[in-house]
Amino acid sequence: MDLGLQGKVALVAASSKGLGYGVARALAAEGARVSLCSRTLEDVQAAASALTDEYGAETMSSACDVRDPAAIQAWVDKTVAAWGQVDCLLVNAGGPPAKTVKEMADADWQAAFELTLLSSIRMIAAAIPHMSAGASILTVTSGSVREPIPRLALSTVMRAGVAGLVKTLADELAGDGIRVNNLVPGRIDTDRVAQLDANTSAKLGISIEEVQKRSLAGIPLRRYGTIDDFGRAGAFLLSPAASYITGATLRVDGGAARSI
Repeated sequence: MDLGLQGKVALVAASSKGLGYGVARALAAEGARVSLCSRTLEDVQAAASALTDEYGAETMSSACDVRDPAAIQAWVDKTVAAWGQVDCLLVNAGGPPAKTVKEMADADWQAAFELTLLSSIRMIAAAIPHMSAGASILTVTSGSVREPIPRLALSTVMRAGVAGLVKTLADELAGDGIRVNNLVPGRIDTDRVAQLDANTSAKLGISIEEVQKRSLAGIPLRRYGTIDDFGRAGAFLLSPAASYITGATLRVDGGAARSI
């Protein structure tokens, strides 16, 4: 199926590796022009070069800490100056640290708010003036928006706010022909998940292999997902092929969520 992404302009945040890179890779494979950003310029330049080498994709790269509104605006402005518009936006950022509520101070909540929720608001606000009918926005959150995950209180609270933002914007922007959806990863094989597994291993005093075995027992497909599994789902939701989908949350979790 042709997703209709050839020549479309896509902004993909936190895309030097992991989930963001998976989506950037899928968009590049479909012929989109992809503007990647990450906190470390060298890393995101390497990621952009890899996509150009593999797919012949038009790419650009920017250093952008999504906690900095000026950096977000500069990334969007640079992209629009080069390519004239924004057709797709992937809202993404690294996750807050793993802690329980009892372990956190006000500064932890403030940092998580700025990293996860406020950055999403700012990225969307910067991109919308350059979008027209047919454009789409996709946020990356977490399974914690449906069911809290132990020790991920910061992520649970802030990403629930992002999910509420998605539903609100889906209504507000529908009249402009702009779609807004949410993509939820399960256990995807990324550095973030590897770190969470290591944290669990240390907390419980068991091997990482045992942690992974226990995780796999709760996944009907009996494997961790790949960034390409996630990326292809993201590219579809961002594409014109998903033109009648808005305000939705899609899980990419191998069947791990048990709710109907």
